Amino acid sequence: MKRIGVIFMALIVAMCATASLVFASGKPIDLVIGHIVAEDHTWHKASLKFKEVVEAKSGGKIKVTIHPNNQLGSELDVIQSILTGGGADIVFTGESMQTFAEELGIIGMPYAITSDAHMDKVLNGPVGKEFEDLMLNSGLRVIGAFVRGPRNITSKKPIKTPDDLKGFIIRTPASPMTVAAFEAMGAKPTPMAFGEVFTSLQQGVIDGQENPLAMIKTGAFYEVQKYVDVTEHLRAWVYIAIGEEKFQSLPKDLQAIVLEAGKEMQTYEHELFLAEEAQLKAELEGKGMEFVTVDQKPFRDKAVEGVLKVLTPKQKALYDKIVAAE
Repeated sequence: MKRIGVIFMALIVAMCATASLVFASGKPIDLVIGHIVAEDHTWHKASLKFKEVVEAKSGGKIKVTIHPNNQLGSELDVIQSILTGGGADIVFTGESMQTFAEELGIIGMPYAITSDAHMDKVLNGPVGKEFEDLMLNSGLRVIGAFVRGPRNITSKKPIKTPDDLKGFIIRTPASPMTVAAFEAMGAKPTPMAFGEVFTSLQQGVIDGQENPLAMIKTGAFYEVQKYVDVTEHLRAWVYIAIGEEKFQSLPKDLQAIVLEAGKEMQTYEHELFLAEEAQLKAELEGKGMEFVTVDQKPFRDKAVEGVLKVLTPKQKALYDKIVAAE
């Protein structure tokens, strides 16, 4: 019996050694990023940076695959894929997360953030921690954030006052707050996926849309819109988020690498963003767009009044904390 026990233990040791060798020589862990923008956008360039850092620091144990340009579907499609184990692992998302935690919709609250300094206080203070906890409770771990440029309206005719928006069919994201804001300003907001906007503008299904300058450029909206109406109605951000289930499946050393790469990705993108913002206006003007300076106060007053009516108690509480952070 003693001899049989020795043989059995030897077999166990051999099997463990073989398993280790198989793991060491096996395929790398695949992390899949899905996003909605084109390859020339700073988010995609930052994705490439993340890929470079993760694959190098992990020694090839992790392979990063990037799907730009809605290849995996809309932002919500990618989120659902992450949460259901459908193939995606990392998404760039903001107010769309209100589908999973109503408070996160406040990211899309018009005129809540008033400056870059205010944004920094929110993201890096107690309010930012509250946001990240809400994301985690929804199944996504925040590993960084991209600050977005102020959102402006684009149109075929100048929009100078809220009165000019009466009957104006405008594409918005699927955010109740954005919809409420534009309804309060007299417009007819129509939520749709980003990938559908160009064709809808071209065919006259909608009159205009609203986005940061970078998205106006990457969407080539200058081909079908003449004016950028400088309302700056929303200063927001998107989180770089990985599915928590996927994150927890990684060994601790690889988790640390992913977190480090997230921060490097954030820093890299912000440098690109600042450099690009300085030249985007000139580029769009060079493509024929005209910038319309407006008195933002009437837009702000109507938008905020409209949105405050639709906020839930939880959203209003978080909104008050954002305002107080200023």
